Amino acid sequence: MRFSLLDFLLLFLLCWVLASEGSDNISFYENYNVTWGFDHVFSLNQGRDIQLSLDISSGAGFASKLGYASGFFHLRMKLPAKDSAGVVTTFYLSSHGNNHDELDFEFLGNREGKPYTLQTNVFANGLGNREQRILLWFDPTADFHTYKILWNEHQIVFYVDNVPIRVFKNNKNIGVDYPSQPMHIEASLWDGDSWATDGGQTKINWTHAPFNAHYQGFGIVACPVQNSSDIQQCYSSKYWWNLEKYWKLDHRQQREYKNVRKKYMNYDYCSDRPRHPTPPPECFN
Repeated sequence: MRFSLLDFLLLFLLCWVLASEGSDNISFYENYNVTWGFDHVFSLNQGRDIQLSLDISSGAGFASKLGYASGFFHLRMKLPAKDSAGVVTTFYLSSHGNNHDELDFEFLGNREGKPYTLQTNVFANGLGNREQRILLWFDPTADFHTYKILWNEHQIVFYVDNVPIRVFKNNKNIGVDYPSQPMHIEASLWDGDSWATDGGQTKINWTHAPFNAHYQGFGIVACPVQNSSDIQQCYSSKYWWNLEKYWKLDHRQQREYKNVRKKYMNYDYCSDRPRHPTPPPECFN
């Protein structure tokens, strides 16, 4: 039997679609555990959809069973609807212990009719304070959207539905710490009304509780580590996210990234002169 180039392309596309669907068909319990708010976590569709719930008594959270030292991490999320002011929904990577590393997606709720703010942050060797905030170009409460973090030895990229919204390059050569500790994948829903909306001036309206966030897509595309001696092997080219094409954005991604910064960004720590009279060194790169 002879195959044409079109046949091979169609076969590749089919395999890619099946792999993507397989990631969403993996049960939460294969790779994750509930870490707090156990009675505020609900498993739906045989563990393929996890609902976290927040009321005045508690929120909830979960984390991956293993730590990872590189990868292309993702979760599909549908955020709490209606009046969500003061409510914080998260997806992040975090190491454990002192001088921790952390990569954050934090979704800051708002009064009904006003947009969510997506805040990202990068901690390296215990140093954070690198917040950037954007407004999303869609309603994140109406349906599921995919949020991703690419982390390799060269760069960290935050994505919303495959659109890059933030890039943090490895600038160790100019003295900037770069996340290099094994991190767990974590997610949570919690009361952040001391700071999340209008600088803490707008509080949670508990008459709208419970607030519910949904998560899907529990397959993990990353390099697991058991101890620090395993970290170096996670930079190997045998993992596709370490290949040279993932060391920087391609031309299309660069255009999308510039568009997001121009149209949707409303805060960047690099531009906050009262806070940083002299911008941090990574802001010049």
